[in-house]
Amino acid sequence: MHDHENSERLASYADVLGGELPGSWTSSHHPPPDRDALADLADRVWDLDLVAAFLAEQPLREAAVLSRPDGAQFAVLDRHDNHGGFLIAALALPDLPDEAYRDVPEPNGIALTDDPFRSAERVADDLLARYDTALAQARHNAAAGVEPSQPERVVLTWQQDGALAAAPVGETATAILVAAGFVQDPQTGICRLGGDDSAAQAGAVREAGRRLDAHGITTALQHPSGRTTPTTQPAAAPPAPTAPRSPAARTR
Repeated sequence: MHDHENSERLASYADVLGGELPGSWTSSHHPPPDRDALADLADRVWDLDLVAAFLAEQPLREAAVLSRPDGAQFAVLDRHDNHGGFLIAALALPDLPDEAYRDVPEPNGIALTDDPFRSAERVADDLLARYDTALAQARHNAAAGVEPSQPERVVLTWQQDGALAAAPVGETATAILVAAGFVQDPQTGICRLGGDDSAAQAGAVREAGRRLDAHGITTALQHPSGRTTPTTQPAAAPPAPTAPRSPAARTR
């Protein structure tokens, strides 16, 4: 049975913690019924130490998420054990490909006391700085794997996980890609289209190509081999196999 008192404690703690961190953070609570959201959060926990060990022993039952406008997020967890207090972990950005995290040190989470004011000081002095550094490295890696576009030509680059990524030039090209289903990273400007559904991906690419062509912008596919194939309506090829995603399996 769900413990509403503990849920309110977690939500209230996260609200105060977020309000004390540098920058602007909003808090959202995910109770036990939010199974899909909790499963996604557990998969995105960017940790191979304290929090990973905690999740290995018990499934994620609930969480509070602190979100910053640039996409950065923390998961705050109630320990529900004899240690008391809470855990906080950085979350990997869902819009960056797995390979962007390769060779990036994990900003492993930390334990927090029941005092959100003192805990905010510790997060700001330790975890937040490590998280921002890791995010910057991951975003740099993601940008390095995308072929540059030109004002009159958008290049779509295949990613190892079967997604397509583009660095559009200009508001028109960006708006068309986003309208077709691409998700833009606010820091790098890279637009990414997942490859989980190859049929939907192909349809989105064809629609984007048609709209870009109407504005005099051509499109091209950048294949893993490095060859670029220009076309006004790119056809989506079968996506590359994707390895299972998990905090322990993701290589960074």
